[in-house]
Amino acid sequence: MPASPSAPILYKFPQVSDLQSSLANFILKAQTDAINKRGTFTIALSGGSLPNQLKPLVDIKEIQWDKWSVFFADERIVPLDHPESNYSACAKAFLDHVPLKREQIHTINTELFLDSTRTDPTAEPADKEKSESEAVDIADDYEKQIVAKFAGANAARYPTFDLILLGMGPDGHTCSLFPGHELLAEHDRWVAEILDSPKPPSRRITFTYPVLNHAFRCAFVATGEGKQEMLSKILDKPEEGLPCSRVRPISPGLVFWFADEAAAAKVKYPGTEYKWIGDEQMLEGDDPISVERRKLKEEMDAAVKDA
Repeated sequence: MPASPSAPILYKFPQVSDLQSSLANFILKAQTDAINKRGTFTIALSGGSLPNQLKPLVDIKEIQWDKWSVFFADERIVPLDHPESNYSACAKAFLDHVPLKREQIHTINTELFLDSTRTDPTAEPADKEKSESEAVDIADDYEKQIVAKFAGANAARYPTFDLILLGMGPDGHTCSLFPGHELLAEHDRWVAEILDSPKPPSRRITFTYPVLNHAFRCAFVATGEGKQEMLSKILDKPEEGLPCSRVRPISPGLVFWFADEAAAAKVKYPGTEYKWIGDEQMLEGDDPISVERRKLKEEMDAAVKDA
């Protein structure tokens, strides 16, 4: 019987700048652990406000960019230089400013675009059947890119990303997985198309839960007062089943939340102090997940003893 998912780990920070620097440290250590164990680092990025939170990565000299393989947890079916493109947002924020080769960055295949998508990607499609077929082909192609990367890895049925970075929408969605949508129940495909996104643009592709919940680490980032109500619902009332709450990687994976105090002001869920992990503390296998697991075990043992 597979182990139950671990509870989320919430880190709260007084300022966004503190969150950003700690998140960069967390990513560095996730990278170091992955490279030490497997010789490569697989990471998936999201759009929205997340790209701007990653700017501090540009100045971290210890990052081994040549070992990175970058994917996108979801993407809009638009040209890569379009304002709605998640790739474009991440490129402007940090990807264009670091020594990553283009072949290390896995984007949707724009060669599969219809002419109408190239010229006006957010317009209502004139031929819905062709539009749907195009979206299916793009999603299938992106899944094949993941298969090619993870071929030969010890990931039996699903890929195991080292880190997936996620955002939280105002309705509790993450990636392009929206409340009440049929994709919440997708259990077979790694990447699926969505043609009716309630948030424009309507046509997208997205990772599904089997991919999210087989990652070694998923990390959400939430900042600002506008996130207060929804962050409280997600962490304090997971039984409501909002898309963000459903991200619960199976053991040994963990899900982390990086939130500033403004976003976490109404959250009752207990937070954990982020411990800055320096290189001198990084023994073999001593990555952030190992540190958190030891901490949680110690707290649980103490609670049992007190009882």
